[in-house]
Amino acid sequence: MSPLLTAIATLGYAKRLLWSLTLTILLTLMLPGATWAASSLGLNNGHLSACPASNNCVVSQNADDKHAINAIAYHTNREVAKETLLKVLTVVPRTQVIEQTDNYIHALSKSRIFQFIDDVEFYFPVDEPVIHVRSASRVGESDLGVNRRRIEQIRLALRDLNI
Repeated sequence: MSPLLTAIATLGYAKRLLWSLTLTILLTLMLPGATWAASSLGLNNGHLSACPASNNCVVSQNADDKHAINAIAYHTNREVAKETLLKVLTVVPRTQVIEQTDNYIHALSKSRIFQFIDDVEFYFPVDEPVIHVRSASRVGESDLGVNRRRIEQIRLALRDLNI
């Protein structure tokens, strides 16, 4: 076989392999189905929603060991902490704040390649100097640790800004 035909055959194989891997990853992430529902967002009696059973969520309130993450402590007043968090969120890649009240922020964060959406929530209780957090993928079983890493990066950015 000529070198040109060998190169073309190899390229065709590589494309098929890449397509198969992409499809496998998508099916793995999306099956057994969506874990997200609009009713799982927001506050309910001063608490963020619990995580579903899947491994693609972290929450700082009433969580089991698999989904638990620490709340973000702050040492300034609540309004300064909230404004600082909003500034940090403007530099988190592919993240957009879509809702905010005096004690709650909801942002969407998209994955780079497949554009999967994660819901990222922050709750500022009146009676304690912490920001409770919840970050959850809308689909799939696993996020490969993305939601936990995102919250920890936000925690570090806030710590660097001395809140």
